[in-house]
Amino acid sequence: MRYALYFTPPKDDALTLAAAAWLSRDAFLDGRVPTPEVPSFTTEELGTLTAEPRRYGFHATLKAPFELAPGRTETELLAALDEFSAESEPFEIPSLTLGQLGPFFALVPGAPSDALSRFAAETVRRFEPFRAALSAEDIARRNPEMLPTAQRENLENWGYPYVFDEFRFHMTLTGAVPEVRRPAVRAALEEAFAGFLDKPLPVTALALFIEPKRGSPFTVHSLMPLGDAATEGDR
Repeated sequence: MRYALYFTPPKDDALTLAAAAWLSRDAFLDGRVPTPEVPSFTTEELGTLTAEPRRYGFHATLKAPFELAPGRTETELLAALDEFSAESEPFEIPSLTLGQLGPFFALVPGAPSDALSRFAAETVRRFEPFRAALSAEDIARRNPEMLPTAQRENLENWGYPYVFDEFRFHMTLTGAVPEVRRPAVRAALEEAFAGFLDKPLPVTALALFIEPKRGSPFTVHSLMPLGDAATEGDR
């Protein structure tokens, strides 16, 4: 079993539903959604392009997947999530845009957000005591010899290269897209997510995702509202 702390909108949010339609999967329901019909793409091609983000579910990583540290329990993790969510105030990312991270496409902030950076950093710190050390195999998968110094140190100290100054909020929408298909994928994504681009994204909850066994799909275990409403979280 692995756990992860992600941002995702509520289960009935319009963005959640749009992402579920694009990815052909809803992580709240742990069920496949019919693959959308997208001009110039076959069902098979679109399914291949979205296979990786489909398994993880629509999200932005705050605390990367981890196994529980020895002596820690899921009950303790949930209690800490309850407490942290109640202490954290909701905020907005001023705008979303469609970004390209190498060969991948994702929704990313249109401009830096100090509130987002602080929230992400504090999430990493507060839940570090629950994280078991990475195995040698997990470290090797990250190709640490290829990482810049700061990212390599983050991997060693925090279990994930992209935290603190290296953090980049992104909600992944594709796997690696061949260069020749990138213009068509961009156009399709701009149409599918037109209602959300250049608009604020409320960050009102923190989600606990679980992976029951390695390689299985991640699902939403708990979605805890931030602030005073946190004790009324949807579990």
